[in-house]
Parts: sequence; structure tokens; C-alpha cells
Amino acid sequence: MKLKTKKIDLSTGSNLIAIINKINANFLNLKPMSRILIKEKKITAIVEIDTESRYVKSGEIGLSQELFKIVNKKTINIIKANKPASVFYIKDKLLGKELKKEQINEIIQDVYNNNLADIELTYLISACFKSGLSKGEVVALTKAIIKNSEKLNLKEKIIADKHCIGGLAGNRTTMIVIPIIAAAGITTPKTSSRSITSPAGTSDVMEILAPVSHSKEEIKTIIKKTNACLVWGGALDLAPVDDKLIKIEEPLGINPEGIMLASIIAKKACVNATHILIDIPVGDETKITTRKKARDLKKKFIELGKKLNMKIKVAITNGSQPIGNGIGPALEAKDVLLVLQNIGPEDLKNKSIKLAGIILKMCGKPKKLARILLESGEAYKKMKEIIIAQGGNPNIQPEEIKLSKFKKTIYSNKKGKIKKVDNLLTSKYAKLAGAPSEKGSGIYLHKHKKDKIKEKEPLFTVYSESKEQIKLITKMYKKEPIYELN
Repeated sequence: MKLKTKKIDLSTGSNLIAIINKINANFLNLKPMSRILIKEKKITAIVEIDTESRYVKSGEIGLSQELFKIVNKKTINIIKANKPASVFYIKDKLLGKELKKEQINEIIQDVYNNNLADIELTYLISACFKSGLSKGEVVALTKAIIKNSEKLNLKEKIIADKHCIGGLAGNRTTMIVIPIIAAAGITTPKTSSRSITSPAGTSDVMEILAPVSHSKEEIKTIIKKTNACLVWGGALDLAPVDDKLIKIEEPLGINPEGIMLASIIAKKACVNATHILIDIPVGDETKITTRKKARDLKKKFIELGKKLNMKIKVAITNGSQPIGNGIGPALEAKDVLLVLQNIGPEDLKNKSIKLAGIILKMCGKPKKLARILLESGEAYKKMKEIIIAQGGNPNIQPEEIKLSKFKKTIYSNKKGKIKKVDNLLTSKYAKLAGAPSEKGSGIYLHKHKKDKIKEKEPLFTVYSESKEQIKLITKMYKKEPIYELN
């Protein structure tokens, strides 16, 4: 069937969508979510039906912005296309069957080529969550994601990287560990994410100090100058398949273990990492709640690394309370600079030294070098180099970082000892304050677990661009306090 093309003001971000009038759809026996083949380009698109002739008349075909850009023709010939075999493989997974390597490869190839609709990807995520993935499936999924990804193609013999599986407020160790490792002469191309569900991601925090969106060639130049980078992975399109899966996982609020393993290791492979440290915080309110689960996950990371010729170490760390004082991009950036200047939060400093030491030892250097490089100022000097190379101001001081214009400090109404700092509520209140979209908003913790406190002594301060949000948090805190005192 020959149809006139019409650009529709619709951007899906990934799926290639064609809108067809009901008359033409009936003629071709098309239903919503059917596929058509555009002969001129030999590409398939997912069909939506205009049942009321609102957007397209008979003889027309509406193309989403992404599809219109690819087609770039006034008229096209279309025929009905079969569903991809991947849809049937996803159904098999929903039924609990183990998929073959070839089937997983085909699914990921279709994800990469935008041949699967978001609803079909939702079923894929749900199937992996419900049935789990075998060791073989995880290896195949990891390799398939790597195969369908861009790579930095760095040539150094040793390339170090780290990753935290998340779920702990603050915990901004990456921005301290990377300068330490780079100062030791080890290449560390760190790509990070923005916040998905937390008050801040590493890229949100680094963006306070320097731009994080850079091309692949720019990143290579930054690394050549400094041994390292701290950039946003989303700007690179290094692992587009993984980004699409994360997009589906976010509203579902689920993160299947097998997909998580494949996602993390595939992204490390895309930057040619050879030595990787995984941080797994364990606590009642983190993603991993028991040390038994953490040990099981540690084993799986190490086994997957061996299959891909990567050296992987896993640090199971204390996730019983937030790490650092600031929760929110600007507040966390202040913490990072203070630690690099040797006057920051001790818990953040000590954890960063511990993690950096493990990486140094993996790479053949003494663990104690981590503390030496931090306390001597060499790591801070390296961070300044990274900030300059990424286009930021290396001379910015912690007190110069702009915070939101309204603030309120909550004080203790009794004396005692801090028994607990609620990780989930800390994150919740920081997001209510406006983080991460409002860079200067969030929560500053004045006290941590086991600290003694007097009556009318400050517990935490809220920063926000909205007085109403501060009032809301103050009201909520009376019923749901962050702090529990003995």
C-alpha cells in the first residue's frame, strides 16, 4: 500500500511509531501494536490506529519524529510485517523457560534496533524478575549488551573502575576514589548515571563542579590529560540497550538481579575496564538487606567477571545509615570537596580510602597509598585537573557552592544518643525538598549514628526553593522522624 507521509508531533525517545487511518488499517488487517514493513528503508514500525481520523486521513501515514527522520520521503510503500521472534522468546521466558544464547542475542538486537515496543520490554523485565536468569543467561545477556554497544577503545593494559549498586543516601565515594586512583597513575574512565530514584546520582553531583556531557572523543582527550574522567554515561550512548531497559524498570520499581549484573558489567566492558570494584552497601533500608544476600551477589559478580576476563573485587560495606552529611547534588559536592581538602565528613573519607585501597592493591600498588594520596593533597590536585579538563572551575570552594534560598534547621527536643538514622526517610525528605532537579536542595545531617546530642542541638537542615515544601517536611518529621534516640 502506497501512503503519503505526515510528520506527527510525537517523540517516543526510542520506538518507531506509525499512525494509520482505520480504513487503511482494516484493508491491511492491522491492529494496534501490529508491525508494518516500510519497503523503501527495509525497516519495521509499530502501528497505532487512528480510529477517528483525527491525525491522519485515508491514504496518509503519520510518522513519529524518530521515524520521520529515518524515512525522509513524501510517500512510502508498506506491507504488514510479522512480529519479531523476540516476542515469542519473551513469552517463553514468562512461562519460566531458560532462553538460549541465540534467543537472547536476538532479543537484545531487537531492543537495540527499536523493534520492540515498551509494553513488550515491560514483559521482558517482568519475566526476568519472576523467573530469574540462569548463569548462562546472565553471561549471554551481558555479551549481547556489549555487542550492541559503543566502546571507548582505550589501549591501556590496566583500566580500573568502580560501581556501587546504590540504595544508600549520600555515599558519594566515587568522586573521591577516582581522583585518588588517577593520582596513582592508573587510568579510570568513570561514566556514571544521573539520579533514577535517589536524591542525587554521581553525574548530578559532578555537574555542580564541571560539565559532564561529553562526546567519546572529548572523553578520550580528558583521560589523556588526567588519567580519568567523571562523566555522564547517558551522553555517550555507550550501552543504549541498557539505558532502554532502565527506562522500563524505573516506573515498575523492579530491578531483576540478572539484568542488574549484566547491566553493570556490560557498562564496565564498554570502557574497557580490566579491574573493577563493586560496592554493595548492606542495611535494613538498602537494596541488599542481609549479608547473606550480599555474599551471594558477590559470588555472582566474580563468576561473571571470570567469564569476561575481568578482575572483580566486591566490597560488602556498612549501609546502616547515610554516608556523609549532605544529601542532594550541591550538598554532596560540598562534602566531596571538603574530603579532598582533608576537612570533610570522616565516614565519607574513611570509606573512600578503603575502597580506593582495594583498587590500588588489585592494580599492584600498596593499599596505604590511598590515604597518602588523599591526605597529601595529590588527589585534590588531580580532581582540579579533571575539573579543568571537563570545562569547570577548579578553584571553586565548598562555601561558594550555591544552595537553595530557603532553609530550616530541625533541633532535638531532648538529649540522648543517636540510635538510628533512617536512610529511606532521609532520601524521601531530600527529594521532597527538591533534589535532584533543584541542585541546591536537599538535607544536611548534623548528627550520625552513635553521636551524642543535647536538647535544642541541631539534627538536620532542610534546603529548598519552596517554603511550602519545608513546611511539609517539618510537619511530616513530627510523625516520621529521621532520627531515633536512646
